[in-house]
Amino acid sequence: MRSLILPLALVLAVATACGDDGGTESTASDDTRVFAADNGDIEIPADPQRVVATGYAVPALIEADAALVGISSWERGLSMMTDDDRATYDELPRVAGESAAETDYEAIAELRPDLIVLGIPQPVMGDIDLDYLESIAPVVAIGPTVPDAWRELSERQTDATDRLDHFEEDRTAYEERAAELAAEYEDALAGLEFGHVGGYGIAEEGTFQREFSRSWGTNIAEDVGVTYYGEVAVPGGGGRDVSEYVSLEQITDSLGEADAITYTVQPDGTPNPSVQAVLDSGLWQNLPAVRAGRAFPVRFTEASTYPSAMFTLDALDEALAPLLDAR
Repeated sequence: MRSLILPLALVLAVATACGDDGGTESTASDDTRVFAADNGDIEIPADPQRVVATGYAVPALIEADAALVGISSWERGLSMMTDDDRATYDELPRVAGESAAETDYEAIAELRPDLIVLGIPQPVMGDIDLDYLESIAPVVAIGPTVPDAWRELSERQTDATDRLDHFEEDRTAYEERAAELAAEYEDALAGLEFGHVGGYGIAEEGTFQREFSRSWGTNIAEDVGVTYYGEVAVPGGGGRDVSEYVSLEQITDSLGEADAITYTVQPDGTPNPSVQAVLDSGLWQNLPAVRAGRAFPVRFTEASTYPSAMFTLDALDEALAPLLDAR
């Protein structure tokens, strides 16, 4: 467990080291800039050389070739990393686990960062000792809101580390591929209204996740022309504005009007227990979309950067291909 106050010797060592590296000790106006973050307007290095990233900032900054010296773990995104990015991920020191509460403050201090990028949701910012981190280096919090905001968030995270050239290249590649698929599937998707079964239901509680427009399992599909109908009955903020948890007994009420259904599967193509419970239901088998052979498994629905979303586009092309054959 960390102490609440850094040992004096460590504080002095961090300050001295940062000065030696020419990082945050510089006061020249052209060496710093003010960055608008979730935690306010923060003065940061114009070209940070020792960056620590956590949460959703991890894949974005690895892909941007930012000057990373430490990261949190990011297990959910490993299957959507290129070999080179995975090698970078494996080599970097870990300063946190999968949750904000698992942050190792001493490990961060020992890395002598000149910038810390927190990619964690606002509701869990209370699990972070922000004052402690700010005593180490400038901190910019840029965390997720609604699922489809990854486009803006990954751009801001990359901008904070002065790597937007990489970002623009990745965005252009994604947009070109999405436009290609949209043109290919335009006729096949015309007039079809989709529903989506997400991967975060709780099978033991008898619920499944219904996702609507702009959610994790839907937002990239929408870029290729898929239309998702309906909306959340009672918005709850963040992801609960675009998805809800429904009793398995209400599958027909929730998805009975869908012309087609997509559903989340794991990277290996198998459903997790929550989704499998839906697929095993007799009510599922009787849905019009399922009877018509228009239920499509989709991998890589948790993409949060343009390069990882390329995996999703390829998965969508694979999943929706039967619609082309049926024309």
